[in-house]
Amino acid sequence: MKTLSYTGLFIFLSGLAIFTASIFLGDFQLKQSDLSSFLDQKGINNDFLQNEFKNSNITKNRLGIFEFSSIVRGVLKNNNAHYDQLIAKYDAAKDWDKKGKQYQFRINEKDFRSVSFALAKKAGSGFVVENKGLMWFLTFGLGILGALLFILPQLKLLGPKGIKNNGIHLNAATNRGWIAWLVLVYLVTFYIFLYFMADYVVNWTFILDPISISLSKNEASQWFVYGFLYCVIMVVMAVRMYIKYRHNKYQIVRTTSVLFFQIVFAFLIPEIMTRLKMPSYDFKNAFPLDYDFFFEWNLKSLTESGSIGLFILVWGILLTLVIVPVMVYFFGKRWYCSWVCGCGGLAETLGDPYRHLSSKKMISWKLERWLIHSVLAFSLLMTLVVLYCYFTGASSLLGIPADWIKDTYSVLIGAWFAGVIGTGFYPIFGNRVWCRFGCPLAAYLGLVQRFKSRFRITTNGGQCISCGNCSTHCEMGIDVRSYAQKGENIVRSSCVGCGVCSAVCPRGVLKLENGPLDGRINPTDVLLGNDVDLMDLVNNKS
Repeated sequence: MKTLSYTGLFIFLSGLAIFTASIFLGDFQLKQSDLSSFLDQKGINNDFLQNEFKNSNITKNRLGIFEFSSIVRGVLKNNNAHYDQLIAKYDAAKDWDKKGKQYQFRINEKDFRSVSFALAKKAGSGFVVENKGLMWFLTFGLGILGALLFILPQLKLLGPKGIKNNGIHLNAATNRGWIAWLVLVYLVTFYIFLYFMADYVVNWTFILDPISISLSKNEASQWFVYGFLYCVIMVVMAVRMYIKYRHNKYQIVRTTSVLFFQIVFAFLIPEIMTRLKMPSYDFKNAFPLDYDFFFEWNLKSLTESGSIGLFILVWGILLTLVIVPVMVYFFGKRWYCSWVCGCGGLAETLGDPYRHLSSKKMISWKLERWLIHSVLAFSLLMTLVVLYCYFTGASSLLGIPADWIKDTYSVLIGAWFAGVIGTGFYPIFGNRVWCRFGCPLAAYLGLVQRFKSRFRITTNGGQCISCGNCSTHCEMGIDVRSYAQKGENIVRSSCVGCGVCSAVCPRGVLKLENGPLDGRINPTDVLLGNDVDLMDLVNNKS
């Protein structure tokens, strides 16, 4: 069995290596006709930018992607500097009409990464472009096959009943060893390229063009690559979950649920909507996790899309203000965080081997509360500014520019926190870094769950043997054992109801329940030390 597992590891690493190396393959030659049509489509009709591209010889030379992208970025940077000079010129001349037009142009075209990516997509040629099917097999195909061959022998499908975490604290991949650090570096690098340097990994999009075109009739973008990769990883790691937790019906159903909502709602439906000329929308993605739902470009798109756009707008508002709190009242935040959410789905599948790494220290709990509620407040402030500016036509509220706060939140929270840190740091800080410390929706759900929900995890202190399995494997950093020893219900706002604490308990002490509000919070007195007067304790209770 070890031979099969090692063979699978070799095949997986081979596919990963080819996937990574593919960004260096091929040539990039931008034709003048492609350049002109692209600029016309974007409404960029100016001699300066045309001349900049001609002078760079990018329309004539065959270049590797890194050299190509560097030149394109340089050209666009010069163009931006040119427009800065025009803005300053019109400002000095007090020609507000021309200044406004130039400033608006600069704002609309400030995201040079998207322009550079689009040009790289038009200019690409070579082995990857000409052999997309073969490249898919050599990357995704080998990766899937190798991962399954590695997983199946490790988990012993026909082994005895029970959840096995053997050796998890001794493995360099799951105990912050050198393998874990290598995985962190790779994941962080992947997210940085995906979010901030997508033009450098355009070859990945060529590999998935056939699938993207079959779904939406559009060529693949970096976000299609991410969505497809997300689904593939979740499916493969879900196989591992099915085997590991095969005797626990709750875990089987929960894993199936997050797979369904990710593949169908987050991936397939938005692509099909694009094919049907509708606004692309993930119907399970609630605000404020869907932080750009109230951005002016999205509101404009929805209001101009007829009945379907109006339905999406109303649905998004109802989902946030009505459906989310009602569902949390009846079922706790687990209905979303552990059954529906894509972030939670990735954490529960890919992140399951790292769940024991979540810190249970008091300082982590304090940091968690400050950070996650600060992000929630930030998202609400941003939305207030954006909506005020949208309805009034102003550019700022109380001195806070709408464009600045949107860009700041998008980069710091949407990209760095949710993506680079939230997933990249799985191997070191556990699988719920984003959910625990950064997700504004989790903060909102948690507030409802803590004070007005029927959900709780009940404990039977008389049967607890203090083995610590529950605390060790709590991905949200809750010291479950301390509650179990006291027979106290767990009603923490951070609990996502994953149920793993109950699943790994050898005595059946923990149980996920929905019950009446009365008695839900049942703090108990704990006898510690020799300074407790038992008679006073009895008299106070009586």
